[in-house]
Amino acid sequence: MQSDLPKVLHALAGRPLLTHVLDTVYALGPKAVHVVCGHGSEAVQAAVADHPVRWVRQHKQAGTGHAVQQALPGVSAEALLLVVYGDVPLVQTETLQALVAEAEDGLALLTATLDDPHGYGRILRDHDERIIGVVEERDASSAQRSIREINTGLMAAHAGLLQRWLERVGDDNAQHEYYLTDVVGLACADGVPVHGLRAPARDEILGVNSRLDLAGLERAYRQRQTHALMSRGVTVVDPSRVDVRGIVTAGRDCVVDVNVVFEGAVTLADRVVVGPNNVIRDSTLGEGVVVHPNCVIQDAVIGAGSRIGPFARIRPGTVLGEQVHVGNFVEIKNSELGPASKANHLSYVGDSYVGANTNIGAGVITCNYDGAHKHRTEIGDDVFVGSNCQLVAPVKIARGATIGAGSTITDDVPEGTLAVARARQRNLRAWRRPKKG
Repeated sequence: MQSDLPKVLHALAGRPLLTHVLDTVYALGPKAVHVVCGHGSEAVQAAVADHPVRWVRQHKQAGTGHAVQQALPGVSAEALLLVVYGDVPLVQTETLQALVAEAEDGLALLTATLDDPHGYGRILRDHDERIIGVVEERDASSAQRSIREINTGLMAAHAGLLQRWLERVGDDNAQHEYYLTDVVGLACADGVPVHGLRAPARDEILGVNSRLDLAGLERAYRQRQTHALMSRGVTVVDPSRVDVRGIVTAGRDCVVDVNVVFEGAVTLADRVVVGPNNVIRDSTLGEGVVVHPNCVIQDAVIGAGSRIGPFARIRPGTVLGEQVHVGNFVEIKNSELGPASKANHLSYVGDSYVGANTNIGAGVITCNYDGAHKHRTEIGDDVFVGSNCQLVAPVKIARGATIGAGSTITDDVPEGTLAVARARQRNLRAWRRPKKG
């Protein structure tokens, strides 16, 4: 990877590779999950500290067989043990369930047939197509290298059997390592059935050994997510130009344009339209919401029928009611806007409550920060705030009030009144504009 970061912490769809694997494994309902780590173990443990994992340290990296041996003392001999890899992030829960089922009476391997098997161990079969062993590419003959069925490394067996076989595995090979795959030949020698399960899709078995590999898996993950959205009735204009970096729940007849990034948990109700070049993170968009191009929405709730953008930023803690309009170059933060309220141009609304049917004019700023603390602004229903006003919090603008353009409001404004707070205009006839030279 040419990186100081441990490989399993490199991000796929915005999350470390290892967390993808752990989430898939947890879906199986295992009694325990053991993670064997060596290089960068402290960083790895810190990054997934919220996952219920039993950590196993492999002080000497001596191969996959040696790695599994480090975990076996903490596993009951009767337990059915599933071996997966932290850098193979796209394997599916259903595939692992099938692999575990195959291992009930012996050893089960996940295999795949590739057009180009370079770099993988090859599956060896006898004349009756029974698996009799696995040979690593470095140790394979030229005839064995022509085999296209490969070992993915994922396997399942009872822990007692694995322990017995691993005690007999040696390191007499090109890499002088203890190969986990050597247990296949030992299982055959012991008369234990060896089952081969072919992976349903190639991307499930692909690992990461370079940034190029990681980019390829990012494409595969994106395709998988966008196809799932389209199967649920979402129009994705160009699936190759939408990134789903989390979980998107979508209703019917939504439209997602190009260069959209979804992060975290995003919910789109029916008929939501997301224009091009938008980033939406951990947010809920109500029915019929339209997000025009070039907006950022984070940790927000957008009410049905609302219109956002273009070039709007909706920051964490924002709740917009139904039919709210937030226009170009408007920023909303930690605020609630009631139904049918509007902030259409060049405004900042922070730490505020805005009632229903209120208009925020162009250039309006809620001055919420005094240099040490944040303060709230409260604006009632049916308020009209003229252009280029500053509302210095804490301040309350009561129902039906009007704020004259260009005002700096520092005191509460009573219901139904007009507040004007600006210097009186003077026209100086004797004034002359400065000239150069």
